[in-house]
Amino acid sequence: MALGNFKIKLPETITGKSASSTPQSGPAAITSNDTAASTVNTEDIDEVDDQGQSILMGIITQLKPGMDLSRITLPTFILERKSMLERITNQLQEPDMVIEAHASKDPLDRFLKVIKWYLSGWHIAPKAVKKPLNPVLGEFFTSYWELKDGQHAYYISEQTSHHPPKSSYFYMIPESNIRVDGMVVPKSRFLGNSSAAIMEGTTVLQFLDILDSKGNPEKYTLTQPSIYARGILFGTMRIELGDHMIIKCPSTGYSIDIEFKTKGFISGTYDAIEGTVMSPSGKPLYEISGKWNDIMYIKDVSTGKKTEFLNVNVTKPLQPLVRPLEEQGEFESRKLWKKVTDALSQRNHEIATSEKFKIEDDQRIRAKKREEEAVEFHPKLFRRSNNPNDDLEFVLYKHIPNDADAKLKTKLILETVPILPGQGFTKEFDIPAFSKLHLSDPLAQ
Repeated sequence: MALGNFKIKLPETITGKSASSTPQSGPAAITSNDTAASTVNTEDIDEVDDQGQSILMGIITQLKPGMDLSRITLPTFILERKSMLERITNQLQEPDMVIEAHASKDPLDRFLKVIKWYLSGWHIAPKAVKKPLNPVLGEFFTSYWELKDGQHAYYISEQTSHHPPKSSYFYMIPESNIRVDGMVVPKSRFLGNSSAAIMEGTTVLQFLDILDSKGNPEKYTLTQPSIYARGILFGTMRIELGDHMIIKCPSTGYSIDIEFKTKGFISGTYDAIEGTVMSPSGKPLYEISGKWNDIMYIKDVSTGKKTEFLNVNVTKPLQPLVRPLEEQGEFESRKLWKKVTDALSQRNHEIATSEKFKIEDDQRIRAKKREEEAVEFHPKLFRRSNNPNDDLEFVLYKHIPNDADAKLKTKLILETVPILPGQGFTKEFDIPAFSKLHLSDPLAQ
């Protein structure tokens, strides 16, 4: 998904006015007492003052090339007003595209439409250089979408590991038999005049009612490009996506390796992508090119005909819906970080820093207590997979049969954790996921 765990922005002189009027889906967008956010969109502002620059330079001068940045505490003025768990939903805000892919009767056409869907979310991010809040261990976030054709989509996520950070997630459109499971594992590095977020982890998309020759759902595995913040010491500051995104459909044999090209020191251009769709036999079929944050094109290799593939400037991302704050649990992202995000909305970084420290200090206390009592942390919503054929380390604990109808799928999803307004927590919620596996799950036998 379109995520970065570490982005540095050295302050520049600005007026303090919002750089964009784009509606935001972060916590401040639903906070009734957030008056500052109505006039200043802090997600799209690079905070500026001499003290801020001094703080950042003080951090940077202590770093060495190749150093792991995951344990570095960054000043709050470069923080986005949402947790990584929520930011993952950026990649899920074009449900019509994946529904259209599922509806196609042609395997190659489905593959091309899956590529389009996956490319559609990378441009969704603050215009300023901001990093999402690092989720704490056990933090979770849920949301849902009301789709225009009467369907619904549901999202569940949890921070299943803190060192290294691992964010596990589940997404389903029950009526269309579309399921997405995944894990984001950002590994941040300092590279001198750049920082890099090497995005490890995999997304697994399944069309549950389209079966392969072995009777298994048609499956797609998708990786992520890396995210680079350039010019953090000198030169022009800019975010780039780089390296490779690989999409494969083991069920049909189609694949594509999309290179996100970073600009060279002397030549080249920003934001370019280039990839070739390969047939099961390894024959090139289509070429994808253009810019991931602008217009992308597709070229039929056999005819040479080139047409527009995706224009993100005209797409209309559908933002997720979230239960009211008063109904959320203690470790639910928006409630957990509310005091921090409220302070960020008001550009009060002293309070934001103080409240963020309280959350992180509580985590240290909990970790120390677990160590003293020799107790291992176990997620509540995801369990370690014990299926050797699974592509993911953690999967949703609730078994949702692939052949269940939409009504039953929805019922099982909503039994897992509160997602819709009015849902309450059950007494089983606090039980670790591995202890509450349903007997109907064949992997639990």
